[in-house]
Amino acid sequence: MHVTRKQILFAAIILAIGVGGFIFWQTKSVPTVKQSRNPVQVIKSAVAKQQSIPITVHANGYVTPLQTVEVRPQSQNIVRAVHVKEGQEVKAGQLLFTLDQRSDLSEVERTQAQLAVNRAELADAEAVLKRNQELLAKKFVSQAVVDTARSRVNALRSTLRADRAAIASSNVALSNNRITASISGRIGIISVHPGSLAQPAGTPLLTIAQLDPISVSFAVPEQELVHIRTSYPNGDAPVQAILPGGQEVTGKLFFIDNAADVQTGTIRMKAQFANTDRRMWPGSFVNVKLVSRTLPNAVAIPAQAIVTGPSDKFVYVVQADDTVQSRKISVMAIENGQAAVSGLDPGTRIVVEGTQNLRPGSKIREAGPPVAINGNTAAPAAK
Repeated sequence: MHVTRKQILFAAIILAIGVGGFIFWQTKSVPTVKQSRNPVQVIKSAVAKQQSIPITVHANGYVTPLQTVEVRPQSQNIVRAVHVKEGQEVKAGQLLFTLDQRSDLSEVERTQAQLAVNRAELADAEAVLKRNQELLAKKFVSQAVVDTARSRVNALRSTLRADRAAIASSNVALSNNRITASISGRIGIISVHPGSLAQPAGTPLLTIAQLDPISVSFAVPEQELVHIRTSYPNGDAPVQAILPGGQEVTGKLFFIDNAADVQTGTIRMKAQFANTDRRMWPGSFVNVKLVSRTLPNAVAIPAQAIVTGPSDKFVYVVQADDTVQSRKISVMAIENGQAAVSGLDPGTRIVVEGTQNLRPGSKIREAGPPVAINGNTAAPAAK
């Protein structure tokens, strides 16, 4: 069958009309979806409050005794008796050890005997001097004889004083054989037993640590020192220690080191705590809190509302027409999720949640109840 040119042209026209009609029908049957260039963003907001904000310094500390004594003998000797047990609580002056005292006791007896001999010689010399003085008055002896007798009396009196000093020294040496506790506290490990040789050098016989009261040593940044000294002129700042179980105890600052650590930029401090129930143990680590200063009449906002830009920090401020604008701020301190800032007025409504999708001029809508600041509910969003 031969197809003419007219037939081909006619078929092409019919096909074009059909395709055009189909496209027109599809366009009319499917509505056009218009994408909004500025959709409404769902946010949560809060109102900036004016209040006093305490600034707390947090540090890691460790418990240390106020006093620790290493017990050692004054001289090398043999231990005869141990009067305490390891881990025992002792009082100041309580007997701990008895050493071999036979040598020192014999020395005391020897010096006492020497004193008795010299005392007898002094009595004889004084009698001779008195007799020579009577003979000098009768012109039976010369003045030189009297002077010699007087010199001998003075020498023996000096010898007598030396004997008394020797007796006192030997009594001190004898008393050193009774070793007593110099402070009240808890005994550690005892390193000797009866029959052991105790020496002044080397391992101590035992150590005594004072447990009540007790101290906590910690370090704070050196820039906080000026605030602490200004806030507490007497240096008695209250300090909280959080024990491993979460229990919190309160003590008082009593020591600030005389120099800062140049390597860490911190300064060492100590606080004293009552420890009657022995909750704090030497060497254990605790968390420490210290309020270094208070910012009065500060503008407080939730810290999560702060957006960090390339060079500055800012917040989104809600306008009266439910749009937002960025506002540059300066953060002075962040405490317990609240930030003290400058650059905002009290009562300004800011975006807290949903900042990631916002741009200046974005429309917003409040979702749920407003965010509270320190228990105070923020003002509701504009309708």
